[in-house]
Formats: sequence, structure tokens, C-alpha cells
Amino acid sequence: MSLSNKNKKIYITQPLLPSITSLNSHFDDIWTSKIVTNMGKKHNELESKLKNVLKVQNVSLFNNGTIALLVAIKALDLPVGSEIITTPFTFAATPHCISWNGLKPVFCDIEPNTMTIDADKIEKLITPNTSAILGVHVYGFPCDVEKIDKIAKKYNLKVIYDAAHAFSAEINNNGIGNYGDITMFSFHATKLFNTIEGGCLTYNDERLIRKIYDLRNFGIQSEELVEDIGINGKLNEIQAAIGLENLKLYKAEQEKRAKIKAFYDEKLSSIKSITIPKMPENTTNSYQYYPIIIEDDYPLTRNELYEKFKKENIYTRKYFYPVCTDYECYKNNASVEASDLKVVNNLKHKILCLPYYGALTIDELNTIYEVIKNG
Repeated sequence: MSLSNKNKKIYITQPLLPSITSLNSHFDDIWTSKIVTNMGKKHNELESKLKNVLKVQNVSLFNNGTIALLVAIKALDLPVGSEIITTPFTFAATPHCISWNGLKPVFCDIEPNTMTIDADKIEKLITPNTSAILGVHVYGFPCDVEKIDKIAKKYNLKVIYDAAHAFSAEINNNGIGNYGDITMFSFHATKLFNTIEGGCLTYNDERLIRKIYDLRNFGIQSEELVEDIGINGKLNEIQAAIGLENLKLYKAEQEKRAKIKAFYDEKLSSIKSITIPKMPENTTNSYQYYPIIIEDDYPLTRNELYEKFKKENIYTRKYFYPVCTDYECYKNNASVEASDLKVVNNLKHKILCLPYYGALTIDELNTIYEVIKNG
């Protein structure tokens, strides 16, 4: 592909989609049963299979990751008005779900290598009003789950993880969804594994099964009994069918992305002013995103490189920029100053996620590399 070819567009990602033919038998089943939602056969089959894929004890499917995270926080019965310590380096849904639950996000700085919440800075933010920690496995890099667990036990706090980027990731051969009290996974179309829209919660406490089920379905216990104030979080049968077929495809997609990562790693390692974040040892890569850090001695700023890519019809992403503490609704949050967010306020101007999906050709990859190399 030539740099002068303005007709071809390269996007940051591409949805993993099964063939229409592979979906036909599922559609036949659904049309025959006339059950299209409300925890039908496909829904229950996908929940069961995800337990094995994610190596977890319990899975509850949802119509999207945001609703799943809302329910995760609600299910833990945290005191109204209490504080949850979280990261500003995340998608808007993370702090929004805290706020929608009537709780207060307290923002903690991030660790410079993994860009996850800095566990060494959490403890100084804990107050008598703190009820939980909400960590995000950014780009699939795991939070320091061991340190966070120790802090949570010391102060009797709940722990929630946003694993939207970490599908199938493992720490020491243990599914990442086993850490903390509840973990949320997103199955949005931009994610490696998707159900177009969707998500799930994973957890080990069996007592949460009924609680989460009720919150996902309006709090309805039976035709004549409603005991809790729930919402509609159900994944429908069409989405579940797409998920069942994509479970057959995601590993092959990961293998393709692993090769793309190897290409990027080799080529970009020769550019001293580009830093490639490294996955911690004993952790598997979900291959969700490929972030790079544009250092100060690179000829262009991150924003200038981003614009240069756009001129070539290559769509990278300044992910995450702005960070949550830059939002109008959070910039006056008391923790913004108290947390001393030096690392996140530096990295937010340097991070760029490159196009990263299995269908990228070698010519397209070389074009992306040439844009970076030529500054």
C-alpha cells in the first residue's frame, strides 16, 4: 500500500464477525422456539461455555459492559455516598458507573509501565468513607492484584475489576476474572471477543448468583413477586448466537494479532524515541490493543503523529485522552489535586494505540511503520 493511496482506510480495529452461514442454524433454532430474549437456550449455553474459556466459577451475561459494571457495584451493597478508589486512565463508563450508583469516585495515579492503578498510591487515599477499589486492566495489562488484595483485606474493602480489555487473559495460569469480588468483561464490537454489544460479570461468591440475576432482570423473583430494584441487563438470543460462533474464532484472531505484535515490536524497537509497554511476566496477553508511548525526543508530538496518520487515512487512537479527570463532571473532584496525578497527566499526552486486528496486511503494517519511522 502506498502512502499516496487515499482510498484505502485503515481503522484502529475491525469487529470479529462469524459468517452468516454459520449463524443460520442458530437463527433457525431461535425462530422455531420463538424465544428471542429473557435468558433463552443460546444465552445459557454461552454463559456455560464462557466459564471454561475464562476459567472462572460463575458468569452472568449482560446486554453491555456498562450495565454489567453498574450491577456489579450495586450487587456489593456499598454504603450510599461512600467512596470508590479508581483510575482516571480508563473509559468514561468506569467512573460513571460509580457515580450512577450514588457513590463517589476517588482518582488514584497510575503505574508508568502497565498504566494501571498504582497500588502503592492507593492506601494514602483511603478514608473512613472508602468502601471499595475499582481497578482497570488497561489494554489487558493486569493491575497489581496481589497488592490490591492485601490493601482490601487490611481495610475491609470490596474490590471490583474492569477487564473490558482483558478477555481470556491469565495471571500465573489463573483466569483474570477470578481476582477481586467481581470482574466485568465487555463484549462490545471493538473488543477481541464480541457479541456486537454485551458483557459479563465473573465472581466466585455463590451468594452473588441470585443477587446479580435479580438486578439484571428488574428484581423480579416470579410472576407475582418483585423484591429488588433491578434494571434490564439481559443479553438477547441473537447476540448470544453471535457470541457462540465468535468463541470458535477468537483464538485464531489472537494468533494473527500475536504476529502483528511481533512485527510492530521488531520494527518499532529500532526507534529509540518510541517506547513499547511490556506485559508483566507470567501474564498472558489478550491482544486487545497495541499502545506505544511517543517520547519527548521523537520529532513529532503524539497529537502531530496522530494527525499525520489521519492524512494517510490511518486511524489511530489517543486512548485515553482526555483522561476522566479532565472531564467537566470530574475535574473539580477533590481527589484530582489530592492524588497528585503526575504520571497520568504526563502519559495522556504520549499514548497512541495503533491499528490492531487480524486482517491487517503486511503492506498496511509497513505503511504504518513508515509513517512512524519518517516522523
